[in-house]
Formats: sequence, C-alpha cells, structure tokens
Amino acid sequence: TKDIEHKTAKKQDESQALTVKKGDLEATQKELDAALSYFDKLKPSCVDAGVSYEDRVARRKEEIESLQEALRILNGEDLA
Repeated sequence: TKDIEHKTAKKQDESQALTVKKGDLEATQKELDAALSYFDKLKPSCVDAGVSYEDRVARRKEEIESLQEALRILNGEDLA
C-alpha cells in the first residue's frame, strides 16, 4: 500500500507540474504571437525589397556626406 500511496502522490505532483508547464507554454506562446505580429508590422519599414543593395549603399553614402557637410557648417568650418 505504501507503493500505491507513493505512486499516487508522484502522479499528483507530476500532474500539477504538467498543469503549470501548460500554463507557462500558453503564456509564452501568446508572447511569441505578439512578438511575431509586431515583427510583421515592422518588417516592411526595415527592408525595402524594391531597392537593390547598391542603391541602398549609394543612398547611405549620400546621407553620410550631407550629414558631414551639415556638421562642418554647424562648426563654422565651411561658411562659403
């Protein structure tokens, strides 16, 4: 009978642990779903698939050059 009591207690403990783990899984799945949904909203603004890598590099280079020029102007180096 001790063996039966031990196995019954073990089953109850494992059943309770399973319930807790299922709850954790459900909460984690909700977090994952929310993160994936947010990612789907952000994806279009992160990478514009219609622009080639070379075009993006050229645009970045122009942007950096214009920022450097603005910095020179703000520092009073290039007033001409």
